[in-house]
Parts: sequence; structure tokens; C-alpha cells
Amino acid sequence: MSDNHNLLAEQRRALILEEVRRRGGVRVNELTRRLNVSDMTVRRDLDALARQGVLEKVHGGAVPVSGASTHEPGFEAKSALESGAKEDIARAAARLAAPGSAIALSGGTTTYALAQHLLDVPGLTVVTNSLRVADVFHAAQRADGASGGRAPAATVVLTGGVRTPSDSLVGPVADAAIASLHFDTLFLGVHGISAEAGLSTPNLAEAETNRRLVRSARRVVVVADHTKWGTVGLSTFASLEDVDILVTDGGMPEAVRAEIRERLPELVVADGEADGGEDRRKAGTDRPR
Repeated sequence: MSDNHNLLAEQRRALILEEVRRRGGVRVNELTRRLNVSDMTVRRDLDALARQGVLEKVHGGAVPVSGASTHEPGFEAKSALESGAKEDIARAAARLAAPGSAIALSGGTTTYALAQHLLDVPGLTVVTNSLRVADVFHAAQRADGASGGRAPAATVVLTGGVRTPSDSLVGPVADAAIASLHFDTLFLGVHGISAEAGLSTPNLAEAETNRRLVRSARRVVVVADHTKWGTVGLSTFASLEDVDILVTDGGMPEAVRAEIRERLPELVVADGEADGGEDRRKAGTDRPR
């Protein structure tokens, strides 16, 4: 029962955040009518979103955070957002990692969730600029010994660099390390994605590091929940044309899915529904007509 309540609250807060970003602000009474919930419930949701740093409460409602295009929440704050959707995306994206391949994982909470699903893929070489991602593989190796019944331990290459609020390593050291490497698939988390601005981040140094990651990859897989669509950070580091596959969740509106199908070779939608009562997620793949 508590899981259902948490999921409903998470979906409701995602809708509130979308409205704030789209309209530049919302009033509490508008949200109570649209969401069909009490005034107290809306105010609790606004309090939670304000604590996460993704909006600002004002008298009678909420507005986007000041300087939103340059605001970069910390890892813990972002982890609390859309956790169910990120888990669905991670399960679906893990199926795209071929055993024995060289892959890269950028920083971010969705790639962190993905890393935990890649532990059972044998023979991976993992390049990452994320301290959190590297810790996932390191902790698994310590817990399991050499292999401990899991797939053979991955080889992890952690770039150097300067640490960001998202626990990513960026800057000239990271850029130089990535530029000398080549990997089969890049799994890329993003701050924002849109048709006009492409893939963007509020951190200028991270933007350059992400550009290097994209250039070094034979295939680019973006992992982004539906709330990232329409969000624009300060710096664009890639266009939609640079993306081979977008893995998102079932909350992505159908109109947006249609737009993505026109622009990308492949769209994978992790719908999060139970399959035959088993603990696994179904993923639907939409291709351009």
C-alpha cells in the first residue's frame, strides 16, 4: 500500500513540476482542481519539491527556481526525483549492453541506477566519469570476491577531473582521458532534452566533457525520464541527431513520443507494468515509420 502511495505522490509531483516549468508558475488552487486532491496535499508536494531545489514556493503557489538554466541540484536531491521511472529505464537500457563490449556511463542518477543492472553483464569494460557509478562496480567486486557467482567482474576505467555537485568528474583532465578512448556504446544521462536545444546541462565544464563522450562513442543511448523533456540547461552539448536511442519511461506524452520518432532512429519506452505477475519490466520499442 505504501509503495502505491509513493508512486502516486511521485507522479503528482512530476506533473506539478512540468506545469511550473511550462507556464512559469502555478497557483495552489489551480493544482487542487487539476489533480483532484486537497489543498494540504498540494502544499506538501510543493514543500517536497522546494526541498529538492527544483522549484521555489511563493505566496499561493510556486515558480521555477531562480536562474534555472544554471541551477544544478546535488546527487541526493536528484535521486529523490522519479526514482521509479529511473529504475524502469535502467532495466530496459541494461538490455542494450552487449557482453564483452566497451561501454561508457556518464554521470547522473539514471546512469547510477543503470550501473546496478549491468553487474550481471559479463566481460564489460566500463569507462565512466561518475564516482557513484564506479562505486557500484567496486562495491560489487568487494562483496563477491573475484566473481562470487555473478558475471565476471567488469574492468572499470574512471576518468580524472574536477568533481561536480552531481559527483561527476569534468574538466581538462577528464576531457583528455576520454578523447583518447573509443567505446561501443555510451549511456548518457542528461539534465534536459528538447527538440530545439538538444541535450543540455547547467554546468559548462560538464557540457564539454559530455561532448567528448559523445564523440568517442559508436552508439549513443540517452537515458532520461519524461520530466527531462522540455528542460533546457545553460549549455547544449549535443543535438538530437547525435542520439541513436532514447530510453525513457511511460510518462512521456504520446505527442512527444511521436515527435521523437520523427527525429531518432529508435525510442524505447519502459512502461513499468508487471509481466505475468513477475518482478520484471516490459519495454516497448517504437521505430520511425
